[in-house]
Amino acid sequence: MSARRPPPRRAEFPHGIEIQTRWMDNDAYGHVNNVVYYSYFDTLVNRWLIEQGGLDIDRGPVIGFAAETGCRYHRPFAYPETIFAAMRIGHLGTSSVRYELALFGAGEDVARADGHFVHVFVERASGRPTPIPPRIRDALERLRALG
Repeated sequence: MSARRPPPRRAEFPHGIEIQTRWMDNDAYGHVNNVVYYSYFDTLVNRWLIEQGGLDIDRGPVIGFAAETGCRYHRPFAYPETIFAAMRIGHLGTSSVRYELALFGAGEDVARADGHFVHVFVERASGRPTPIPPRIRDALERLRALG
């Protein structure tokens, strides 16, 4: 069995946003519940797709379906912290994309959590995979991981 890879560092991600934790994010143990981390990932990804890629979530003919998600937890967050959510693109295919994501505390360089999210772009009407639209692809290309 290999050693667990270390958490990523902030400089490894070309884009990020601040997300304010909410009182309701905390669980009975006094920290942000593990399932809420996925909502932070989802907020980060979809905000990029809408603002930079022009994704029309209401009427667009192409939408993204979540095909896979994962998260590794290193240290907890708790309300009222502000989180810096960061992303890069690990893989960009014809109809799918793998986002690599990380959550950092204010001013921190090492992620408290990191994960991934795979979208498959589909035709809204049929639900069948379709090529990523050009404007969205251009936005995703700008975040592709180097190396």
